[in-house]
Amino acid sequence: MTRREWFLALVPALRRRSRQQLLKNMQLVMGPLPRRSKAPLEMVVLETAELASLTRMKITFRAEPDDPVPAYLLLPRETPAPAVLCLHQNVRLGKAEPAGLAGNADLHYARELAGRGYLTLAPDYPNLGEYSIDPYQRGYASATMKGIWNHMRAVDLLESLPQVARNRIGCLGHSLGGHNTLFLAAFDRRVKAMATSCGFTSFAKYKGGDLSGWSHKGYMPRIADRYGKDPARMPWDFPELLAALAPRPLFINAPLGDSNFDVSGVKDCVQAATPAYRKAWAAERLLTLYPDCGHEFPPAIREQAYAFFDRWLRG
Repeated sequence: MTRREWFLALVPALRRRSRQQLLKNMQLVMGPLPRRSKAPLEMVVLETAELASLTRMKITFRAEPDDPVPAYLLLPRETPAPAVLCLHQNVRLGKAEPAGLAGNADLHYARELAGRGYLTLAPDYPNLGEYSIDPYQRGYASATMKGIWNHMRAVDLLESLPQVARNRIGCLGHSLGGHNTLFLAAFDRRVKAMATSCGFTSFAKYKGGDLSGWSHKGYMPRIADRYGKDPARMPWDFPELLAALAPRPLFINAPLGDSNFDVSGVKDCVQAATPAYRKAWAAERLLTLYPDCGHEFPPAIREQAYAFFDRWLRG
């Protein structure tokens, strides 16, 4: 065995070990991931609308036995097709925005991707849209972990559908959906490609190091209760999260004028994660764009994100 062959054989084991430690540290903050179950998904179709290039279904699926999650399922005309789980921003409209029914037209990405031939699923995040739930009464330590669990169940649903091309599932989200895309992908390797828009910065550069925005009940209260909202005390940060996603394809939209997620912190994270992609001989799978705009997902950047999915989910 040559030196290069030996190194190539060693890298996956090192990557697995690093990812396992990251997930352990994330669960210190988010609470434990529930044990995987094969509980019936029990998808229920509530409404169906036939549109010009797709079928839109309003559905529910079971994240837990007594926990129906509202979602929109958009089916292209030709199947089987690659699928993209589309996660919405922090907005009361919830799933209706990516499904193209309301809100910002620049965030109708579930509708746009379905028009390009992808099957898309847009679920509500806890206590947004039509999904009212108290994760803490159910034993969760954070709404973030409840979201991760629900999104893993959404992937279960996509895998169960005969219209979905096997092993071709991606995830895309903006803002709240942007970091939830990363969280899901960290825990669930069935997500084969990711696109995150305005979704993160390093904790040290988030609002000058004040993590109050991450620590309320809609996110991770332990950030305040256990770690004093102090980035220096956090057991994980976004650089190692991005690195743990290698070698899977990752598209990042990080606008220069994003007031929520400081772009210099994004650049720090990307720079720290780049060696992991290079060691995996996957440097071309990490793509970051820095458009000159605010907390936005403009058309030209979305087009590049969709082309990214075309390359890695269709290619």
